[in-house]
Amino acid sequence: MPLAGREGVSSRLPDFPWDKLTAYAATARSHPDGIVDLSVGTPVDPTPTVVQDALRTAADAPGYPVTIGRVETRQACLDWLAGSHGVTGLGLDQVLPVIGSKELIGSLAVHLGLGAGDLVVYPELAYPTYEVGAALAGARHLAADSLTALGPERPALLWLNSPSNPTGRVLPPEHLRKVVEWCRERGTLLVSDECYVECAWEAEPVSVLHPSICGDSADGILVVHSLSKRSNLAGYRCAFVAGDAGVIGELLAVRKNLGLQMPEPQQVAMVAALRDTEHAREQHARYAARRTVLREALEGAGFQIDHSEASLYLWSTAGEDCWTTVARLAEVGILVAPGEFYGAGGRQHVRVAFTATDKRVAAAAERLASL
Repeated sequence: MPLAGREGVSSRLPDFPWDKLTAYAATARSHPDGIVDLSVGTPVDPTPTVVQDALRTAADAPGYPVTIGRVETRQACLDWLAGSHGVTGLGLDQVLPVIGSKELIGSLAVHLGLGAGDLVVYPELAYPTYEVGAALAGARHLAADSLTALGPERPALLWLNSPSNPTGRVLPPEHLRKVVEWCRERGTLLVSDECYVECAWEAEPVSVLHPSICGDSADGILVVHSLSKRSNLAGYRCAFVAGDAGVIGELLAVRKNLGLQMPEPQQVAMVAALRDTEHAREQHARYAARRTVLREALEGAGFQIDHSEASLYLWSTAGEDCWTTVARLAEVGILVAPGEFYGAGGRQHVRVAFTATDKRVAAAAERLASL
């Protein structure tokens, strides 16, 4: 219960959206062949053997890990950014392992000392945790895609998300350069959530830390990356943040005091995952095949797919209220996420994940054919 005379912190936060899907999930589970749950993008394929082996070798870890992370782990993050995404020029003091990207996103505003009077801006269609993090800090928050719409406002923190969750949209390089310039002119911290950067199908995402976007400096910029999707490591909670050395240092100081430390076995596993590209290519191919099956089935059932050039979702509309679509699909045993979860602009869309097994994706396609 909250302290006497005070409201609980949860009163600042929006309702947890997935609680609203409970009744629809029950309907979908009543299907004779069971539910096909496409509402959450959770990996279902095995964690790569190379990663499991690395975890086992590091299982004897009796001491406390250091908050900054192992040198080998941080170097692996930097090597991966450089080798896979052309992000160069960063040092070991510019990267920090974190316990899952959602934890970092949800706590960032608090850890940077933002509060009343500070403005946090995030995309109009967005992962709810950007808003949650701002609300938890007591900061003002605004969903806006247009920088001109902000007028004279100087946000303390501006979030980008490319590729986007939920839409799968990839922002073009010229737009990214414009946002970097705009934020630097105003002293706004730019944080780019790039967790789906390797889940690309019809576009080539570019990191905001690529020299062609930010020049020779990471000043005023952070990027967030996760291994959950790339390497089926959602259960390991392996992610990292990189960029502006001063901001990384501030986060490190706060996290030291809070004891936020990635366990050493996970850090060793993270190195193995980042250094092995074969499993990532294989997983990418699995998702590409599932995406093709679901996309064809959705379009055959009368859905229009918007954006979706990257990420692990198909941003789909039947030209009706999203909850009507959710209900219709639940009747045939398919559970999807209503677009309203991600902002008012999603009220006629649903987010359809293609992270289910091949067998369940095939089952979903069969059921869509009956609509």
